[in-house]
Amino acid sequence: MRRISKLILGCIIGASYMWAGSAPEKYPEGEVGRLVKLGEEIVSNTSTHPLTKDLVGNKLSCVNCHLRGDDGKPGTGDGISSWIGTATAFPAWSGREKTVQTLQNRSNNCFMRSMNGKRPIIDSEASLAIATYITWLSSGLPIKMNEKGPWSPHNTKLYPKGVKHFNPIVKKATHANYIAGKSVYESKCASCHGLNGEGLEGSFPPLWGKNDKGEWLAYNTGAGMSKLDKASAWVKSNMPLGEGGSLSDQEVADVVLYMNAQPRADFDLQKMLLPREEMGIYNAKVLEEKHTVRSNFKAFGLDIDEIRGDKLIK
Repeated sequence: MRRISKLILGCIIGASYMWAGSAPEKYPEGEVGRLVKLGEEIVSNTSTHPLTKDLVGNKLSCVNCHLRGDDGKPGTGDGISSWIGTATAFPAWSGREKTVQTLQNRSNNCFMRSMNGKRPIIDSEASLAIATYITWLSSGLPIKMNEKGPWSPHNTKLYPKGVKHFNPIVKKATHANYIAGKSVYESKCASCHGLNGEGLEGSFPPLWGKNDKGEWLAYNTGAGMSKLDKASAWVKSNMPLGEGGSLSDQEVADVVLYMNAQPRADFDLQKMLLPREEMGIYNAKVLEEKHTVRSNFKAFGLDIDEIRGDKLIK
């Protein structure tokens, strides 16, 4: 029997509730169990797993955003991006694609954004395994399809509210906030993620920039984490690791401003999609979408040059 409790989260606009959950105690038997285990392996090692490494264009894995909980399973952490309950919300409306999305649609599209790579083909073994693992985490929970967005009941309580809360804070940012964010990053984040956002291989993920081979390390400008308000909501809930909610709202907004003002790959949807004859059906009405660091800041009325105090971002 799954044990679900509720904890008060004082970190996002008063008292929101979080689920403190865990994965089911046993894997299913047979082929379903095999796919659950395979999905768990893939989301833990997405950039190196044989089935997905060629689809990933950076050094990230799903577990870098969908954190491990007390049970050690990816996607069972308490904060925003927990996968517990996620499958109960699908099919769900997506304002980004302007269509109703399945769980496979949603997770596959993440490869083009957070993974800076190529979208897996629907019902390929990797795609099916990831969806099977995420669905297994919701075993025994009631279905509650979401007509507003692709969020579980848990994340619906935290994520949209958090994004809305940080939006006006972000819009007031200045160069002084960038400098303050650099200070927060160096004192609270750099010990794990590196002074230059390079991460610690095998332990902590990179956050921006390229490696010595010229390869992009982190999420691109189409990822949710590249958006100042969305990233702030996630960071507030989850970081520093094990201390989510310990940073003030302003500290969070400042450190995200600094982090997302650094170089990262541009996003062009048409370049991320596989050729039509290979990718199968792409369930979206939006087929043209481009983002850069500059455009992501402009969306909040911010000039990246003024925020950084230089002209190093194209």
